[in-house]
Amino acid sequence: MAQYARRGVHGQTVEVIARRILAGEIAEGDTLNLTALQGELDVSLTALREALKVLSAKGIVDARQKRGTFVRPRADWNLLDGDIIRWQFAEGAGQHLLDQLHEVRTIVEPAAARLAAVRATETDLAALDTALDEMAAATDPVAAVGADLTFHRALLAATHNELLERMEVVMETGLAERDRLVHGVAQDDDPVPSHRAVVEAIRRGDDAAAEQAMRDLLDKAVRDVQKVRRHGRGDSE
Repeated sequence: MAQYARRGVHGQTVEVIARRILAGEIAEGDTLNLTALQGELDVSLTALREALKVLSAKGIVDARQKRGTFVRPRADWNLLDGDIIRWQFAEGAGQHLLDQLHEVRTIVEPAAARLAAVRATETDLAALDTALDEMAAATDPVAAVGADLTFHRALLAATHNELLERMEVVMETGLAERDRLVHGVAQDDDPVPSHRAVVEAIRRGDDAAAEQAMRDLLDKAVRDVQKVRRHGRGDSE
């Protein structure tokens, strides 16, 4: 499912309710007091119900006769939804999610690189080269994050596997949060060589080398996050 637009009163209402649920302020199994929420958020009942439809589509809430609208168990939530990932980062679950993101990337991206080495077209390679150029030209954290997302999106597209391409929402949301953390701290290394190694292996059609290059890149990603953690604690190298 595409990420929900956060513009306007409707989007803000979705955000407020979702983040309260993810923060535990409204617990699993709780029934929502729609009248109280309507007054507190100063929105119409129609707007509130429309916001709850968005959360219902993500598996977070449900409505039953006699019970009303209630929070579903976490096991029912669509945890692969980009908005739910983003809301969890916003509510302080970042480190746990970063660790889970790395596990997912370790499973998905090396295999994606291997497939890309077999299936990538000239158009796919051009997209990867463009991402490398953007990465090399990035002069601020926002540009660096954007270039990295462009690269990983292009990699998934180069697999020509529709299901893998749908992992884009999960990968992008979590990866963006990871990148904001890493690129928000001064870096003394260049991310281009590790990414270029993946592209060159794909260009040669060397699937084993592409997979290994991606594993090396992911190992570096872990070291980058660990370095930021040490920096935050004031640890020395």
